[in-house]
Amino acid sequence: MAWAPDRPTGHARPPTARVPTARRPDGRADPTALEALRDLASGPRGLTEAEAEERLARHGENTIPGRRPASWPRRYARALRDPFTAVLLVLGLVSALVSAWGTACVITVLVLVSSALRSRTEYQADRSADGLRHLVAATATVRRRAGPAAAPRFREIPVELLVPGDVIRLGPGDVVPADVRLLRAQNLALHQAPLTGESVPVPKRPDDSPPQTAGPYQRAHLCFQGSSVASGSGTALVTATGAHTRFARAYPAPGRRRESAFDRAVNGISWMLVRFMLLIPPLVLLADAAVRGRGLETLPFAVAVAVGLTPEMLPVVVTTVLARKAAALAREHGVIVRWLPALHNIGAIDVLCTDKTGTLTCDRPVYDTALDAYGRPDPDVLHWAAVNSLWTLQLADLPAPDALDEAVLDAAAPSAAHHACDGVAALPFDPVRRLATAVVRRAGHRDRHTLVVKGSVEEVLARCTRLRAGGAAEVEPSAPELPLPDAPSAHPAPPEPPPPEPPAPGTPRLAAVPGALPAALPAPGAELDLDAAGRERLLALAAALSAQGLRLLAVALAERPARTGAYGPADEQGLAFAGFVVLRDAPADTAADALTALAGRGVAVKVLTGDHPGTAARVCRDLGLAPGRVLTGDRIDAMDDAALARRAEHTAVFARCTPQHKVRVVRALRAAGHTTGFLGDGVNDLPALHAADVGICPRDAVDVTREAADVVLAAKDLTAIDHAVTAGRHATGTIATYLRIALSSNLGNVIAMLAAGVLLPFLPMLPAQVLLQNLCFDAAQLALAHDQPGPAALRRPTPLRTRDFLRFITAFGLVNAAADLATFAALALLVPDSVHASGQAAFHSGWFTENLITQALVMVLLRGGNRAPAPIRTAAAALAMIGLLLPLPPLAGALGLTTLPLAYYLLLSAILAVYAAVLLATKSRAARLRSDGARPADARP
Repeated sequence: MAWAPDRPTGHARPPTARVPTARRPDGRADPTALEALRDLASGPRGLTEAEAEERLARHGENTIPGRRPASWPRRYARALRDPFTAVLLVLGLVSALVSAWGTACVITVLVLVSSALRSRTEYQADRSADGLRHLVAATATVRRRAGPAAAPRFREIPVELLVPGDVIRLGPGDVVPADVRLLRAQNLALHQAPLTGESVPVPKRPDDSPPQTAGPYQRAHLCFQGSSVASGSGTALVTATGAHTRFARAYPAPGRRRESAFDRAVNGISWMLVRFMLLIPPLVLLADAAVRGRGLETLPFAVAVAVGLTPEMLPVVVTTVLARKAAALAREHGVIVRWLPALHNIGAIDVLCTDKTGTLTCDRPVYDTALDAYGRPDPDVLHWAAVNSLWTLQLADLPAPDALDEAVLDAAAPSAAHHACDGVAALPFDPVRRLATAVVRRAGHRDRHTLVVKGSVEEVLARCTRLRAGGAAEVEPSAPELPLPDAPSAHPAPPEPPPPEPPAPGTPRLAAVPGALPAALPAPGAELDLDAAGRERLLALAAALSAQGLRLLAVALAERPARTGAYGPADEQGLAFAGFVVLRDAPADTAADALTALAGRGVAVKVLTGDHPGTAARVCRDLGLAPGRVLTGDRIDAMDDAALARRAEHTAVFARCTPQHKVRVVRALRAAGHTTGFLGDGVNDLPALHAADVGICPRDAVDVTREAADVVLAAKDLTAIDHAVTAGRHATGTIATYLRIALSSNLGNVIAMLAAGVLLPFLPMLPAQVLLQNLCFDAAQLALAHDQPGPAALRRPTPLRTRDFLRFITAFGLVNAAADLATFAALALLVPDSVHASGQAAFHSGWFTENLITQALVMVLLRGGNRAPAPIRTAAAALAMIGLLLPLPPLAGALGLTTLPLAYYLLLSAILAVYAAVLLATKSRAARLRSDGARPADARP
């Protein structure tokens, strides 16, 4: 192509930032390369530095618009919007209205501290996630000139400084930094999985006459930001940057965060407590008015009783537990939790949706086997494929082999036979021919050249006129000469294959192909004419292998007289078909173990991929994950939401999925009652990330995906998710333990207070004593943040269900209330004045001591694990000591307490011993009931 000279900036039309589309505004087709250069006032020599600076100021940096970081006040206000925090604020306000200033101040301090902890931890997580940008920061090779008359030169600049009109160079491994239009290309192929989900590289070329029926991602001359170079190289013109790229415009920034499993759990528990707290004060007032004739003077006590039911430390404990586990995940496993409740969500997931490429597989093929034209193993086919890959790579001066060539060369590495050839010429792979040819001279055959052709099955077969039967012995590394393609072999043909059996992983199922093996096989090395029937048989064999998730390369040979002239595509005719090189996706090293670990934790893994159904199913089988009946995108389209929800329950693999299909599957699983996580790294995964309860991505995901994710992994590895699930379940188990302990103990106290308030002529506990008791218990419960739940908490998801908590706290609250009532009876027996107004200090002292000791016992005995950690044991011991020491001088008088006789403490010890035994028995029965109730769910297919 004759390049147009650069146009002076002053006379050029202003550059646009539009991506070339199927039709331009004037109705014409996509612009040619020359028209695109003119539209952007650029040229093949690139922009000058002055032009680039002016365009950078006009268009802005080449960055994806992300979420603006929230300010501290906004982050703090967001932390205050927690439903339970709102309940505490209302209680604090009511306490202030009835002049219970101590209670109001304590509640306010707890709310402020918990909100500060949460906002600080989320700020640190956001900073860590933003720091990941530097780990994947990229540069671009751009052609710029110092001035209009200066010579152009390529140099590296940060991708943020690219502008429309820049001319850039792409090489293997490069990430396409903006939307570009190809000017030149050599064997260029791109990975477009982040955009389309298709794992197979897409060939690209600078086509000036593209078909207008193809979608934008299928157009060979267009490359889009977010894709990466799989092989080859090219020079391209930047057409759009920043917010104007298709990458940025395809999926707008998310709006309000979806309701998650954590939100549903907290809302349910909060509303349960709200109902209790709205019910208790009127009950206290009515009871006192009816029995004792007291009026509004009991309102502070009624409010104190309502506050006593509330686990005031819940926001602090929840935030502390989640923050500690999130910090440990980031420090030990490189997993960053960007939003603290997401740690609970990932612990609650029972379904993990993930793509295949890079998660279950290593995103590269590996050699499986080599077959001759009749499906017999033939290592000679691999040998010739390696000869082709080696000499094409060397003679065509390619910068690096593509993934398929690497797999072939790796498989042939133990054999050095391909070095017995001298390379003569090479015709590298290109997207039009879809094959590559190496011309070699074999030792001892100086008068002949051997053409070795390797490529797509259809293209190679179209150039073949003969069929070569394989089955030759493998070439030894020391062999001085390669066997001739037409040399007969002394080895007899192998016996007929046995009846079909289920293939082992990595073994193709050949006998299942009708006509794959004729009744009489030719001798190895023989050549036959390839007729139409033979061609159809080979295509059927290739289709059957592809349906099993295998990738095929066809290999053909031809002998030509030696010559000095150049070789071209016209010489790739009259070939002898040699066989197939069969490759498969390489499973990730840790995938099988991670799948086993997740299954052991009750997490079902479902694969949502844009790949071929056979490819996805084979990878799952190789990893021990039964694929079952694969559901494809077209069948999803034919289902309504209810039918899809029923089918998704029992489907493990969803293939040929678009982003919309993935969203529908995730929503269907959530509608069926599952807590779902979604792992993705591309723009095409964004909608599904937003639809799931928790969105997960690796740190090298595209920027917009990383911005939208709740959890960022150090690598796209299911093992990291297993660590996150474990940490989330530990955190959830600890929070559940706190709630069970606090709510059951508080409910027992409230029941006892209501009973004592009706039976006694005085308040059973002064508001100041209630506040002090709550402060002591709350401070001790902070130690529960160090709890380590038992193994049962890790075996299956442990969602915070309101109904489960209500049953638990009712049972244990009644046990606790019974212990309180037994204490009241002991006081009436041993200290008779304690039931009269004159001896109310004795009653207050006896119940105050018993209350703190029973709460200490509850902390130790109602845990889910085995031996309590040292911080919990220390906190419980301190709580019990406070209960014994505060009623003693000199503090007793200031608190309205008094010293009790020794006989009371002896009787209290007996009551506490019985209480502990009943507590353990009730806990054991509750555990059995929970286990029995979980069995049907665990057995669900």
